Amino acid sequence: MKFVVTLSLALTGTLLTAEAQKFTTTNAQKLLLTNEDSLLMGSNTQKTVVSGYGSAFYQRNFNEQKSTATLERAVLFVGHQFSQKISFFSELELENAKVEGGESNGAEIAMEQAFLKFNLSPRQYLVAGLFTPRIGILNENHLPVNFNGVERPFVETLIIPATWRELGVGFYGTSEKIPLNYSFAVMNGLNGAEFQEGSGIRGGRAEGNLASANNIAVTAAVQYFWKSFKFQASGYTGGTVVLSPKGSDSLGLNSGAFGTPLYLGEVDMQYESPTSGLAFKALACYIAYPDAGKMNAVYGTNTGTAMYGAYGEVSYNWLFTKNTKASFITFARFEALNMNSGVAKNGEGIYDGTEQQTYLIAGIGYLPLPNVVIKADLRLMHTGPQNPELVVNPAPNALPYQQNNQFLSFGIGYSF
Repeated sequence: MKFVVTLSLALTGTLLTAEAQKFTTTNAQKLLLTNEDSLLMGSNTQKTVVSGYGSAFYQRNFNEQKSTATLERAVLFVGHQFSQKISFFSELELENAKVEGGESNGAEIAMEQAFLKFNLSPRQYLVAGLFTPRIGILNENHLPVNFNGVERPFVETLIIPATWRELGVGFYGTSEKIPLNYSFAVMNGLNGAEFQEGSGIRGGRAEGNLASANNIAVTAAVQYFWKSFKFQASGYTGGTVVLSPKGSDSLGLNSGAFGTPLYLGEVDMQYESPTSGLAFKALACYIAYPDAGKMNAVYGTNTGTAMYGAYGEVSYNWLFTKNTKASFITFARFEALNMNSGVAKNGEGIYDGTEQQTYLIAGIGYLPLPNVVIKADLRLMHTGPQNPELVVNPAPNALPYQQNNQFLSFGIGYSF
C-alpha cells in the first residue's frame, strides 16, 4: 500500500498514542491525504472512493552503455465502506505499461491488494483477503512520494520481497497505555521450487494466484514510538513445500503446514527531527533456510541457506522551515546484501559472488506538493566476483564480468 498504511494501518488515525503522534507530526502537517487514507481513517463521507499512484523513470546503465525508459507502475485503488465496521480495499497494478498475451518483457497486470477490513474495537481490527503483511519499512509504505530514490531500496526488494502480498487473515492493534502497535497474520506459505538465483525468495510468492494451502506461514510485528523515533521488529516463518505428502516424500522433502521451513527476522528504525528537515532510517534483515540443500537437489535452484541485508539512509528537507507544502530533499543511502551468505553443503549449493552486493545511492527529490515528486539519483554498485562454475554456454562475444557499475536515474511519481 502506501503512506496510508504507515499513517493508518500502522498508526490508525485517532488511535495514535501521544508518542506516535509526535513521530508523524512532521510529515502529517504537510501531507495531502489520499482518498484511500481517508477511507482507512474513517473520515471520508463517501461510500465508494477512487485513488491511485504511479511512477515512471529513465535510467542509464554505464557498463552496458544502455538507457531505458518505462512507466514503472500505475495503480488504481477502489474502496467501499459497507458500514462503520466493514470496508473493502483493492489495488489493481499495471507494471511497465503494456501486457500482451499475459506477461511480456517484465510487464504485468496484478491485484496488489484486495481485502476486507473489520473494525473490532476503537483500537483493534482484522483484515482478510490479499494484503501486505507488516514486514520491513517499505512493504506497507511503498508510495513513490514516500521513499527516497528513483528505485526502491534493494534490501527491501531482494531480501524482503516488497511488495509482498499473500492471502490470509491479519490482526492489528494499538496499545492503550503505551505507544505500541502490534500485528499478527496467518497466510499461505512460499513455494520454494520457484526461488531463483539472483532474486532471493521473490519468485516463491503466490500473490493470490492459486496459492497452495498445503503450507502456511505466520508473521508478527511490534512497533514502538519514543520521542521522534519509531522502532519495529518483525518476523516470518512458513513452509516452502507445496506438494502433497506423497509427492514430497518421493522427493525426500518435508511437507506439511511448516515443512521445509524458512525463517525471516527484521528490525528497523526511523527518525524525523521535529525542528529541522533531518531524517534517517536503518534496517537489517536475516533469512535462514536450513533445508535449502534438499530443495536445490530436487529443483536445481541454488538457493542459499542464509541471506542477509542491511541499509542506512540519511536525508534532509531544505524547505522544512519554509511556510510551504513543497519539499526539496537530498539523501544518501548505503546498502549491503548477500543472497547466498550461507551455501548448502555436500555439493547441493554453489557460491555465487555476484549475489554479494553493495550499493551507494545519492540523489534529490523535489515535491512541489506532497503528492507529486520529481527524482534523480546516482547509484554505484559493487558485487563479488563471478563464479566460473555457474557460467554455462557463454556467448562467444560475451564481455568479462565487471564487479562495478554505475546507474544514473531520473523519475517522477504521484499519488491521489
